[in-house]
Amino acid sequence: MSSLVIAEHDNSSIKPSTLNTISAALACGGEVHLLVAGHNAGAAAAAGAQIVGVGKVIHADHDSLGHGLAENVAAQVLAIASAYSHILFPATAYGKNIAPRVAAKLDVAQVSDITKVLAADTFERPIYAGNAIATVQSLDATKVLTVRTTAFDPVAATGGSAAVDSVAAQAASADVHFLGSEIARNDRPELTAAKIIVSGGRALGSNEKFMEVMTPLADKLGAAMGASRAAVDAGYAPNDWQVGQTGKIVAPQLYIACGISGAIQHLAGMKDSKVIVAINKDIEAPIFSVADYGLEADLFTAIPEMVRAL
Repeated sequence: MSSLVIAEHDNSSIKPSTLNTISAALACGGEVHLLVAGHNAGAAAAAGAQIVGVGKVIHADHDSLGHGLAENVAAQVLAIASAYSHILFPATAYGKNIAPRVAAKLDVAQVSDITKVLAADTFERPIYAGNAIATVQSLDATKVLTVRTTAFDPVAATGGSAAVDSVAAQAASADVHFLGSEIARNDRPELTAAKIIVSGGRALGSNEKFMEVMTPLADKLGAAMGASRAAVDAGYAPNDWQVGQTGKIVAPQLYIACGISGAIQHLAGMKDSKVIVAINKDIEAPIFSVADYGLEADLFTAIPEMVRAL
């Protein structure tokens, strides 16, 4: 029994989500192999070989794999899938784009967003926006899993010494073509990897106020910026800042929720944070039920005072 982890990478380095996914694979038992499918991705494959717990890196290199198109990466996974009892993807946009295609082609049931490995065939996953935990047993010969990365501690990125095995790339799909991308540049930490997140809600009232009030606090703390779905829907913050069940799942060391009421879908995305601070003038707001520290105050007064104190 061995597991295959599909590496999320940028062709030069391995993304942190892969380290958490490897941790889940190790809990499944057996040897763990890492697939690095990309273009001119030798540096990423070499970095993968250094990860603790990886027994072998499988490196497929072709220009059709350079942009992570799901059809092409799935074909690469399927070419080697028969050798593995478990195939694991991070539950990120990248992993969730590819995993269902692999599961469908293998005619198996995907187990999504696992948070714990109880046995090689039994897993826990949240349901009902995290208000209940389901125990799922898969009897399929090949288990296709997506891993909620915040639920597993990352393995060490260095200290391993796996061999790198180059394999031929599969033929590119004729149905898809990469046309281009617009990459949002951000000098702040990436939201899902940040140790500190300051997050704003609809109470901020406008994009101008959101930036005026939240940016100084994030600057002082060296934090990533997040937002509730209500704030994103209202246009106060960009989509990739959304925290919640339909946004990004985060678990930083410190999460500061400003003007966020605490709807169930938002709590599902951040309640595993180590320390939660809530600032809201409504003492009945649900966010206070999960907060370690709560401040009943007007955020337009409290946040500037915090910034001055810092």
